[in-house]
Amino acid sequence: RPELDQEANLDIREGRHPVVEAMLGRANFVPNDFRLDAGRRLCLLTGPNMAGKSTVLRQVAIICLLAQMGSMVPASAARLGLVDRLFSRVGASDNLAQGQSTFMVEMMETARILRQATRRSLVILDEIGRGTSTYDGVALAWAVVEDLAKRAGGELRTLFATHYHELSTLEDKLPNVKNYNIAVKKRGEDITFLRRIVRGPADDSYGIEVAKLAGLPGTVTRR
Repeated sequence: RPELDQEANLDIREGRHPVVEAMLGRANFVPNDFRLDAGRRLCLLTGPNMAGKSTVLRQVAIICLLAQMGSMVPASAARLGLVDRLFSRVGASDNLAQGQSTFMVEMMETARILRQATRRSLVILDEIGRGTSTYDGVALAWAVVEDLAKRAGGELRTLFATHYHELSTLEDKLPNVKNYNIAVKKRGEDITFLRRIVRGPADDSYGIEVAKLAGLPGTVTRR
């Protein structure tokens, strides 16, 4: 049974994603603690594809949504500051009928968030800037993080998942930005996804290793 209050904090203990857990089975789902408070308003989440970054973003949003509709939540405990609006920029979609590319849709949704989010809002963003060139993408993601970290007097609650490791240096530049990553274990050429949120930036994106898991030919991954 969640607790709701007027603070701009989130404190979730052993949070879970109810749909993913139902598909995997409870024994195979790794729950995670998650907290946003006065010293960490923007969580910068790094780690490889398939590690579970998007699951963490969605489960925090789902727990807030369930709590405010009067439901029990999938966690051992949860104390949540009330949310006025939940903003989400995840996935990849286009609008070809109106001539809008995937990247244009991504930027339009991001623009709406930057215009409308308030101190009471919760924002989840997944891989901002990936639909354009590397340098443009990094620059856009960097500027969006800076804007979100300063918005609403620095109290806007944000989860920002990214593969751009360069952004991890923002923790040293902005007082309310904190780095977290989804842990993996590497043994030789193999990686194991631990599904656990840990403090600090990821040490690698492990893109080649994930490509191997997906079945790309060895000639391609070696090259």
